[in-house]
Amino acid sequence: MTDIKAVVRVEHPDIVLTETVNHDRSAKVKSVSEAGTDPTSGKFFYRIESSDFSQFEDGLRSDNTVGEFERVIETRDEEAIYSFEYTDEAKILSSVISTANGVTLEMENEGQAWIFTIWVPERTNLTHLWNYAQQHDIDIDLLRVNEYDSLGTKDAGLTDSQREALLVALETGYFEEPRNATLSEVAADLDISQPAASGLLRRGTKRLVVSSLVDDSDVSD
Repeated sequence: MTDIKAVVRVEHPDIVLTETVNHDRSAKVKSVSEAGTDPTSGKFFYRIESSDFSQFEDGLRSDNTVGEFERVIETRDEEAIYSFEYTDEAKILSSVISTANGVTLEMENEGQAWIFTIWVPERTNLTHLWNYAQQHDIDIDLLRVNEYDSLGTKDAGLTDSQREALLVALETGYFEEPRNATLSEVAADLDISQPAASGLLRRGTKRLVVSSLVDDSDVSD
């Protein structure tokens, strides 16, 4: 099995909330990942940035993909969390991703287009999403894909703990520039102390470098 994390760009007027962000061009919509993306729950939560929530909500009222909506809480100036219920006219890609045994990690708009970050157990599972897009005239582009199990299938000499720590750090954005996660957050996800997480990442990274660039016999842990 090859764990896949893919970043996909999609565009269609009936993808949920597209008409709303077209009405309020200042709006930035991002899924609330900690609230879950279960398509059977009936409610979907998003973090909304807007310079004018009245205009944003006017867009919601005229959006054929949105049924009920609620401004749950305002987290700061020009930012709030909303819950939405969708209509039958809405094209909901998260349900397609779930059918493909995948998980929607993140969804956010790029103008009237949408950027999905998804996880699927194998690359072939992405076929479900492409087939759905073709059947519904959805423009779709694969922006980026990472095959995670390359850390485990190559004989890098990683321990299970080192591999898990590296994968968690990669998933949470610890290696991004600027970082999207701190060492303490990685440690919390691993349920270990911060020094222990630092050691696993340091030794794991060293093993990857050794296995890729130098003769393993020339370097000691």
